[in-house]
Amino acid sequence: MDLNEMDCSDSLAMSGRCDQHKGLRIEITKEPLGMRRVANVVIALHRLKHTQCVQSTEFTDHELFNIFMENVIEENMVINLKCSESKSYCMQDKVVQCSICDKSKRTLVQREKPPLLFAITLKGGNEDNKTWFNLSSYDRPNCKENTKGQPVCLGIVKSNLFLSCALLNETPFLGIEEVTDKETLKDIKENDGMERFLFFRNGSGDFLNTFESVKYPGWFITTSKEDFKPVQMAKQQPSHLQLFTLHDETVVSI
Repeated sequence: MDLNEMDCSDSLAMSGRCDQHKGLRIEITKEPLGMRRVANVVIALHRLKHTQCVQSTEFTDHELFNIFMENVIEENMVINLKCSESKSYCMQDKVVQCSICDKSKRTLVQREKPPLLFAITLKGGNEDNKTWFNLSSYDRPNCKENTKGQPVCLGIVKSNLFLSCALLNETPFLGIEEVTDKETLKDIKENDGMERFLFFRNGSGDFLNTFESVKYPGWFITTSKEDFKPVQMAKQQPSHLQLFTLHDETVVSI
């Protein structure tokens, strides 16, 4: 009997089982199978049909094992993709000009000497004291491993000042640095010394944002519970002190 023909003339066929030939039996289950499993069985039988020449009515265990290993079992190669090349951040053409408040509706205000940021509750007539920022977005690096949000740079409008996160006494510190050549910020590469100007911006459904240091993961821009306290870097915490909103947003070209 040909290998792909089943002898269903006997009473076994009525019970859902058919003999192909002596030594090999196919049992047809009455339980439903998924299409993926059915497809795998069809492919396996098709390979057996076209690659094996049956010379006897029985396979030895060794022969049957070799048939399945050579024709049915497929080898899968698993590649563990990691970032082998340094990350690169390229600045986009447009920036968002805005003011920034913390969740307590206190506005970020700059003090010039020494340059620091404070979170202050501005009352009527003092709106002109708020600090305006140019929020520049960057393309994410091709290697997205550990990417936690949209990379951004925070510059102060009408100046060469930018927020940065660098070490001070072995602790990440939020500073305001002057960058005389802004071209150096357009293409930032990993470990080139300019990563300190980058923050991962993450936004939620109610427009709340966090700003996490790219250079020092786990450290966020935060405000104090009191007015007139410097804005600083702090480790991740459940407090609302690391949540910010953007106001009066305007998209401008650079």
